Amino acid sequence: MLSVFSFGKAAAVRCALRSLALLIPCLATFLAVLIPSPAPLLAADADIGKSIDEIIDGPDYKHASFGILVVDGKTGETVYRRNPDTMMAPASVTKLFTCAAAIIALGPDYRFTTPVYARGAPMQGTLRGDLILVASGDLTMGGRTDNNGKTRFTNKDHTYANAGSPETELTDTDPLAGLDALAKQVKAAGIERLDGEVLIDDRLFARSRGSGSGPSVVTPILINDNVVDIIVEPGKNEGDLARVTTRPASAYYQMDALVTTVAEGTKGQVNWLPVAENQFAVRGTIARGSKPIVGIYPIADPASFARALFIEALRRNGVKANAMLPKPAKGPTIVPVTLPPRGGYAGMPIVASLISAPLKDSLAVTLKVSHNLYASTLPCLVATTRGGATADQGLRAERRILRELGVDTNAISFAGGAGGNEADHVTARAIVQLLQGMTRRPEWPAYKECLPILGVDGTLAEVVKKDSPARGKVFAKTGTLAWADAANGRTMLTSKALAGVMTTKAGTPLIFAMMVNNVPLPRGVDTSREGKMLAKLCEILYAEGP
Repeated sequence: MLSVFSFGKAAAVRCALRSLALLIPCLATFLAVLIPSPAPLLAADADIGKSIDEIIDGPDYKHASFGILVVDGKTGETVYRRNPDTMMAPASVTKLFTCAAAIIALGPDYRFTTPVYARGAPMQGTLRGDLILVASGDLTMGGRTDNNGKTRFTNKDHTYANAGSPETELTDTDPLAGLDALAKQVKAAGIERLDGEVLIDDRLFARSRGSGSGPSVVTPILINDNVVDIIVEPGKNEGDLARVTTRPASAYYQMDALVTTVAEGTKGQVNWLPVAENQFAVRGTIARGSKPIVGIYPIADPASFARALFIEALRRNGVKANAMLPKPAKGPTIVPVTLPPRGGYAGMPIVASLISAPLKDSLAVTLKVSHNLYASTLPCLVATTRGGATADQGLRAERRILRELGVDTNAISFAGGAGGNEADHVTARAIVQLLQGMTRRPEWPAYKECLPILGVDGTLAEVVKKDSPARGKVFAKTGTLAWADAANGRTMLTSKALAGVMTTKAGTPLIFAMMVNNVPLPRGVDTSREGKMLAKLCEILYAEGP
């Protein structure tokens, strides 16, 4: 009995082992589906990895953290990775997500239409009623359009003028071009005199505040990015008063300027000082023979600013407008006339209309110069396409768009569109997923054209030498976020980031995301050092990549 039992038990064990042997491959396949393995590294990755590691493991980054992922644009195979699933601050690389959502929600060729309604009918050239400009969210209102109809930008945008950018330049365009065009149409519609009010309807979406350098009040009406440009030019001789001018010129604000010309080669210092509502002072020195210095005065009430500028445009173009202009230092003029109810314009004639350049032109400005105000406005505009009216609603709509693109939305956190909020965090993998998803979209060619080009334009114009082999081969968005470390008298670089696409010397398309967080910079070192470091990594990928 015992021997029979023992034999039967052994047979059962052998049978069980055979069954387990058959089950293991199935179990392995099942687990592979549940827990996908990371994308394999390319064979060439060993050499690339060594070159990259030598830089990012250096002493400058002892206290820093990196998140990097580089993949083959065709196969998805991993070329290099370092903490690709760690959430990090992306700074202005956030704008890649913001602009992707906008270009999908609205379309690259979408044009804003800004109408002017007449409340009342003109009789013998006089309108005894009101003109109402209904803001549409047009980001430029014709203020960046040149005589050939091209949207212009400079590599160092004027909105960064007060943030330590020493060579800020203004576009050679008229910031009031859109308002002048509307005023001329009003005159052509038979209105030569206005005895009513001029109103700005800015109710398209709720006012909010953006993040980052430059103007921060987010509204549907933008004239000259809602700033006054202050241009300081040195006098001919040492001791002469500098020439200080503003644009757009207007009675809406009041400036008190006193800047002296000092010896050539001397380091000048100009300060912009707010005095009261719509009043500011300009003080300091500028070296003889130096380039003009540009500063900005951000406007607190964009609708009131636009109203004053439109009244002046009407008068400038032959329409006698009796509406009262606000007085500097006393705040906005109290307008007793109310706007029609939302949607209450039926039956009112449109006497003027401004059609914008395509949306892709404004997105190019947003990405190439990292325009914070435009980026902060885009979620609001996305919200309006879904019946919403707030930036938060726009961000939730953006999340749905990103999910459809294949982005792991659990690996992103956004509180705004510009990338300067404390909540803005993302993984390198999520950035790569975004770009992979966009390459499959019909909007990709227009989206890619909006990106800064390494060594050519925008925020990447000066990060490599002109003879760099990678120059012109990398299309990528930059990001910078830094704070003053008062305790140590230095700068804490919270984030420096770069993400985009490139083609290697061998012809392989790459999609990449690179972020370095929390770099304490030595005294006298600015954030451009890390910008050049990330550009160097691009040069390595270009030269040594597959």
